[in-house]
Amino acid sequence: MTAKKASGCLFKQIILFFSIWIFSVHFSQEAYPNNPDSSEYYSEAQIHYDNHTYKKEIRSVELYKSGFRLSDPLIQLNSSDILNLEFDDLKGNIKEYYYSFIHCNANWEPTELWANEYLEGMLEDRITNYDFSFNTRKAYTHYWTSFPNERIALKLSGNYLLKVFTRNEDGDEDLAFTRRFLVFEPKVTLEANIRRATTIEESETHQEIDFMIHTNGYRIDAPFQDIRVTILQNNRWDNALTTLKPYMVKGDLLDYSFDNGSNQFKGGNEFRHFDLKSIRYLTDKVKEISYEEGEYHITLWETERRTFKVYLRDDDINGRFLLKTEDELSVETMGEYVSVHFFLPYAAPLTHGNLYVAGGFNAWQYTPENRMTYNFTRRGYEATLTLKQGYYNYL
Repeated sequence: MTAKKASGCLFKQIILFFSIWIFSVHFSQEAYPNNPDSSEYYSEAQIHYDNHTYKKEIRSVELYKSGFRLSDPLIQLNSSDILNLEFDDLKGNIKEYYYSFIHCNANWEPTELWANEYLEGMLEDRITNYDFSFNTRKAYTHYWTSFPNERIALKLSGNYLLKVFTRNEDGDEDLAFTRRFLVFEPKVTLEANIRRATTIEESETHQEIDFMIHTNGYRIDAPFQDIRVTILQNNRWDNALTTLKPYMVKGDLLDYSFDNGSNQFKGGNEFRHFDLKSIRYLTDKVKEISYEEGEYHITLWETERRTFKVYLRDDDINGRFLLKTEDELSVETMGEYVSVHFFLPYAAPLTHGNLYVAGGFNAWQYTPENRMTYNFTRRGYEATLTLKQGYYNYL
């Protein structure tokens, strides 16, 4: 197993809650067969305080720090940091999309603050930037905006939920999608180290994150109660570690170097990937390109189960996706949407749980749309997803 060096930063929340964000942890988990559909517990009219897409026509949602499309949605309070938001609406035409923010606690529950206590300026804003697709088989409208801006700014650090919506005839919000992002203040410093798991049973399959928080004189009266730690693996919230307490407190030092497995992730293998930057020739992992009934179909080469395979190093983009086209000048409005066909050979269907195709491209959601079905004739699991041209990592 291998691990890349991780860096981290801390952000202060109200009532002395903290989260630790470990960047670029270079592992991947092969599958989560027991994860239920994330859509089964909520009606689509009910807000999820998570990364969730409510409308099927919403695609290719990107939320990233300005200057680097593959960055995590994390900015420093009262700095020049800006988050860029982009997305497509496959229904085309023009809609009045609005966005607003909800301040959340460490458990991603709304705080009791009024919106004007954590927002400066307007409490919601309209997305006025849009453009229509050009010369594509599927028509769509591309929307984009950036924040904080001169109309709406953030006054407090903490967890935030971005909410994008339209309004119905009664003026009520009609949710399109939600995305999490973080705003931090550099009050303390962090040292982190990633290594092979120290527990004997997991030493060949897991990786361990040991870290120390230096409070640097910042007063924390009850560190075991007032510090909340969250460790993310490749910006994933579905398998985050959230229950860690300090192993030891020594003055200004909070030590989280455990040897009981509580700070471990499964290592797994590298992310799977495929290249859709061109539909004019066969690219990496693409077996066949066809055009049927007004749309392009991309058939990927069959993959394989890697549960017992030896780890093979292959540089990836940590589960993310990068929208790009080599066929036209701009992917924003000239990138094609294609049907991508996945197939995983499997001797027999699972008797419990499901298999999914998931990654940053769908915010690690487990829904009927990306759930794989078993094909008894081909003896394997298959799925078809509609994706925009680009380069994709997935599991």
